[in-house]
Amino acid sequence: MRDALGTLLQFALANELTEPEDYHYVRNMLLFALMRGEPDAYAADGALPKTATPMLDALCDEAVEKGLLVDEPFERDQFSTHLMNLLTPPPSRVIERFARICSEHGVVAATDWFYALCRANGYIRVEEIAKSVRFSAPSPYGVLDITINLSKPEKDPREIAKAVKTPKSGYPACMLCVENEGYPGRPGYPSHETLRMIPLDLCGDTWLIQYSPYSYYDEHCIALRREHVPMETSPGTFARLLALVDMFPHYFFGSNADLPIVGGSILNHDHFQGGKQVFPMEKSPAYASFNNKKYPGVSVQAVRWPMTCIRLTARDKEPMIGLASDLLAAWRRYDDPSYHIFSNTGGVPHNAITPIARRTEDGRYILHLVLRNNRTSDEHPLGIFHPHANLHHIKRENIGLIEVMGLFILPGRLRAELAAAAECLTGLRSLDEPAEDDPLHKHFPWVESLARVHGAMLRPNDAARVLNEALCDKCVQVLEDAGVYKPYAGDAGLAAFMRGVCS
Repeated sequence: MRDALGTLLQFALANELTEPEDYHYVRNMLLFALMRGEPDAYAADGALPKTATPMLDALCDEAVEKGLLVDEPFERDQFSTHLMNLLTPPPSRVIERFARICSEHGVVAATDWFYALCRANGYIRVEEIAKSVRFSAPSPYGVLDITINLSKPEKDPREIAKAVKTPKSGYPACMLCVENEGYPGRPGYPSHETLRMIPLDLCGDTWLIQYSPYSYYDEHCIALRREHVPMETSPGTFARLLALVDMFPHYFFGSNADLPIVGGSILNHDHFQGGKQVFPMEKSPAYASFNNKKYPGVSVQAVRWPMTCIRLTARDKEPMIGLASDLLAAWRRYDDPSYHIFSNTGGVPHNAITPIARRTEDGRYILHLVLRNNRTSDEHPLGIFHPHANLHHIKRENIGLIEVMGLFILPGRLRAELAAAAECLTGLRSLDEPAEDDPLHKHFPWVESLARVHGAMLRPNDAARVLNEALCDKCVQVLEDAGVYKPYAGDAGLAAFMRGVCS
């Protein structure tokens, strides 16, 4: 029978977390953490697990029995992360090895190694990510990608209660700060002990790159400024994005807009997101082209996409940065009352841009600029260019960088709610209106309309297909609501703006 500690050590060796020369040193640290006097006998029988979770669960059980931790989700996670940190190389060695691999084998090999390390040491929550529901469905704008996010577990009520009693801390200042590396966490703030980051010289400033613990797409990474400064889209933003795709030509990099409602969830720390994914927006064709005499080497196109997207393509970075900067400056001050677009009210700005950069295999730069506006009204208090109230049963959160590009991250509650909706379409549940406290209640008009069109005695596979396609339709409506100009209603508004910039 295997000992969990011995198996964990073998897992660390096999995944190059721990060097053979460090074996006894690391084992003794683990023994002390578990208050063991000596190691148990270890039998190397069979293949190692794909993740460290089975061993960590067993070691947490042992720690609970010994009274070393309370059997609560946060404490188990904190203890598991601490054990994995003992097996993970310190930041200096990770940085050194990344640089060596990059020098000897290239940046793709370096990121492959770094990504594998972050998966093996548990910073990337491989098993939690696998729980999410993912599918694609056709739309008038091409195939959309949809994820029902089950990777971030709901907080345990005991953890919430404990967090209320925990003194407020300003350290680290936010989830993206460099001080998170090695931080053990606290109630309401997860452990980052296994976090490792690679420093970058980005346009003369120090930035760092790490992977996202709850990856929403392939090799989801985050580039963050060392200093804790707010996000601000500027000409420097475009320069940094294009410098990043020079450094990592196999990744895209993009930024959320820098204003509330149309920005991301963390606006107080300047950062970008990147990764290997190619998104639906990038595959969409252009429906109009514009000429700019000031920057003749830059192709300018309007993309057939429900959000207002301008695509710049060029061989050289500098003219692309110049034109993007001109577009940003023009949009910051642009008003179009016929489309309810006002650049500011009472000095409060409303216009922003979501930029996304990529470099093609033949060396061209592509920069997508998505126009945003965060005005609210009495009719739309959460945002005029935001999912409207009739869509909130599916999505009411901010439409950030990832959704802008056509990958939807929908709340985990939808898995159970859609399962109940499927029962209505297969005859397992009546189409009587549910009580107000029933999770299906908010979806009932939608489900009832689907049953009228498709029937209420579908086979399970057909019901799943109908719901997936209907969910995709809702996601299209979300993007259309968030678009400041509507390409399906003509391009007069965007064309007027572009004439002012490209004249």
